[in-house]
Amino acid sequence: MVSHKKKMIAPIIISAIVILYYVAYFGFLIALLDGIWKYALGIAPLVFSGLMVYVCAERIREIKKGEEDDISKY
Repeated sequence: MVSHKKKMIAPIIISAIVILYYVAYFGFLIALLDGIWKYALGIAPLVFSGLMVYVCAERIREIKKGEEDDISKY
């Protein structure tokens, strides 16, 4: 089980970095724009962050099942 925890660290860290990037990038754009674009760009980081959390959760499930190297299937 300890080896599984070590393998889960990388997907979690990468997911956190990508989510922070989305929030910072779109936050910068939102600060520059006015009008409807501000609201449209406010939704984008929420959607992207939600998808990133979903992908990270799927990867953690794969690691727990023992499918650490799923690329070998292809």
